[in-house]
Amino acid sequence: MEEGSVSASIEEGIGKIVFAHPKSNSLPSDLLNGLAAQIDRFAADSEVKVLLISSKGDKTFCAGASFDELLAVQNKEEGAAFFSGFAKVILAMKACPKFIIVKIQGKAIGGGVGLIAAADYSFALESASIKLSELSIGIGPFVIGAAVQRKIGLSAFSALSIQSTQWQSAQWAFDKNLYSAICLSQQEMDTAVNALLQNLASSSLLAMKAIKEMLWEGTDHWPVLLHERAAISGELVLSPQTKEILTQFKK
Repeated sequence: MEEGSVSASIEEGIGKIVFAHPKSNSLPSDLLNGLAAQIDRFAADSEVKVLLISSKGDKTFCAGASFDELLAVQNKEEGAAFFSGFAKVILAMKACPKFIIVKIQGKAIGGGVGLIAAADYSFALESASIKLSELSIGIGPFVIGAAVQRKIGLSAFSALSIQSTQWQSAQWAFDKNLYSAICLSQQEMDTAVNALLQNLASSSLLAMKAIKEMLWEGTDHWPVLLHERAAISGELVLSPQTKEILTQFKK
């Protein structure tokens, strides 16, 4: 990967995935593909009992879609292909028979919120505010919306989508069930995360798989739905207004 990375390791049955990008941990296509592929690998690896996803740095968990790549989109097919990258990650997380834990050390925007919503359990620092900024740049949270709405409900998702320039606090995210736990310090979060991971790594794989299947009931249609929504986003990103907004944001 020319910019950014997805690294992975296995420690005592825990599959750890760390993604990084110099631009606030944003997610261009190569990182999205790398994330989805690594989740699939850990899903099939008998040595892995539970997954942990985190990002590098201490300021931003994930800034969402890569503006550089969005600006480079020239047609509907390219647009749909880019947003299908988010669909691949969400579908990989959904299909994984093992619990996926996410650790959020900083702000999450757009696709980053979708990544958190697709996790089975999440820990966040109290400074980890969130925002769905898609409407403010002329598109919408179509692909990730399925995961976010499933996690926090239609009313909260509606408010988050419409208030696209407004940050919501970690406490708000916790109250709406996006965050499973809030921690006051990095040390406290690391301790809590490690305790849960160790507990899950020693739990019954069959039982955890059955629980996860129950928790994701009603999502069998998502492979079709998410790719249809990717096409909507792919078309909207071509509008002159969106291109102009993205250019200004990049400047």
